[in-house]
Amino acid sequence: MVAPQRRAAVIGKPIAHSLSPVIHNAGYAAAGLTGWSYTRIECAEAEVAGLVAGLGPEWAGLSVTMPGKEAALAVADESSPVAAAVGAANTLVRRPDGSWYADNTDVAGMVEVLVAAGVTPGATVTVLGAGGTARAALAAAARLGATAVTVVARRRSAIDELRPVADALGLTVVGAGWDAAARHTDVDVLVSTVPKGVVDPLATVLPWRTGAVCFDALYDPWPTPLAAAAEAAGCRIVSGLDLLLAQAVGQFEQFTGVTAPVAAMGAALAAARRALTVS
Repeated sequence: MVAPQRRAAVIGKPIAHSLSPVIHNAGYAAAGLTGWSYTRIECAEAEVAGLVAGLGPEWAGLSVTMPGKEAALAVADESSPVAAAVGAANTLVRRPDGSWYADNTDVAGMVEVLVAAGVTPGATVTVLGAGGTARAALAAAARLGATAVTVVARRRSAIDELRPVADALGLTVVGAGWDAAARHTDVDVLVSTVPKGVVDPLATVLPWRTGAVCFDALYDPWPTPLAAAAEAAGCRIVSGLDLLLAQAVGQFEQFTGVTAPVAAMGAALAAARRALTVS
């Protein structure tokens, strides 16, 4: 008997660079899910609702990257408490009745990689940037027992937009301008959520706490100047690749109902990253 076909994909724009298909398809192969496939779909924010509405019953779920995370939350019939609090979903799961459930596995993934790096409950946290990944960082900090998080951003209005998220999470946001970044990085955990190149001029001038954790959500190129400077100062380093794998594991299990073969998925991701570096 031929196994029924089941499909999943990552959506966003641009999307050609995404390594999510490498991770998920390796997981399907290792778990013996022969009828499963995972692809990329170029999709702008305004196109998310139409795309989701047009998917057939063979679709088990979608991974959602920028710029569609808020739109993904809006199209869902139900959402997890964390996705609702953060105001964004990176995961859409098709339920047996055809409805869509929104979740945010970035948060659990971020907690996992930070704990693995040695972060303990109640750690002090500063977040660089105030976009979508910063929302997940706030939720992760709340789960790790923080009551206040400093957010350093180039626009004060962007910090203000995070305050309702922080309120929903029971957090206090302490805002700081970009020119004051150096006064707010002597903390247990520094999380950088800004685009490539933005924080590079600060990398060599920020004060580092030896033994602190520096989590840079980027992974290309790696190491980033920020991560390299932090490591040279004796910090523990977490990369965007670590988060990419952790959040994908959560999605894989929700899509398939099968325990994720994490080792195989991680090995495939590492091999793909090495290949990109060589090329």
